[in-house]
Amino acid sequence: MPADAPMPHAKYEHLVARARRMPPVRTVVVHPCDESSLRAAVESAELGITQPVLVGPQHKIKAIAAAAALDILPYTIVDVPHSHAAATTGVAMIRHGEGEVLMKGSLHTDELMHEVAAAETGLRTERRISHVFVMDVPSYSETLFITDAAINIFPDLDAKRDIVQNAIDLHHRIGLGTPRVAILSAVETVTTKIPSTIEAAALCKMADRGQITGGLVDGPLAFDNAIDLEAARIKGIRSEVAGRAQILVVPDLEAGNMLAKNLTFLAGADAAGIVLGARVPIVLTSRADSVRSRMASCAIAKLLAEARREQNPAQAVSS
Repeated sequence: MPADAPMPHAKYEHLVARARRMPPVRTVVVHPCDESSLRAAVESAELGITQPVLVGPQHKIKAIAAAAALDILPYTIVDVPHSHAAATTGVAMIRHGEGEVLMKGSLHTDELMHEVAAAETGLRTERRISHVFVMDVPSYSETLFITDAAINIFPDLDAKRDIVQNAIDLHHRIGLGTPRVAILSAVETVTTKIPSTIEAAALCKMADRGQITGGLVDGPLAFDNAIDLEAARIKGIRSEVAGRAQILVVPDLEAGNMLAKNLTFLAGADAAGIVLGARVPIVLTSRADSVRSRMASCAIAKLLAEARREQNPAQAVSS
């Protein structure tokens, strides 16, 4: 581990500690009908991060809580018959101002996001919805964002502009400051043979012209010279971003998903997940997530909700 790298998991602990200093955020938990998702809701509440409202079949939720020895008596349960009804009801509750965060339980991501993205009844804004993995990589000194590795499969240039802007805004709103943004490809030179290099160059020019704001953007960069100063030096890349990127923008979902999972399973990283571009932050948890990752996801959502509350006090939810 480099001498300047922080202790493992210190980045997440800092986010969770900041979130715990704020009042709990009212969180609509959609279909928490397995132990993993119900435990995430309960443990985030016990840490003072969330105030969960559990939306799903009441008999299932209570049976899982009893089997796992989880105390859910302090929390409201909204009884609906199945996962689809839970997704519909949870999104409607957010639209009606009954929560500031939406949290996925034990239903498929597509089922929840279908309701979120619905034109008339969903939670869309003018911004493209996208996902960010907030990675705590023990061997890297920075909190590392990877986007988009979960929502947009093959985004076009307009979608990538929103993906980049969403990630930059997240970096600011959770208190990490102005980010260094690397637009990744397989190489660091622009070539017609690799279309993602052309899009990377276009995104950089968009940043130059104010179509993307709030971050230092460079690309195309290969993964090695985006995160390693020596690799950037060897390639002769002079950039404020190269070698010390904080946001990695991947060409497509396949590349991003493989990159995030490689860091998780081969580098011991934790991966918190958050969906951006909707009316509220959306927490996507997985059964494979560590407790740290689940709590970090909730903490990030809470910090985002707090930033939104400060920006629009009239939209805050009364607890």
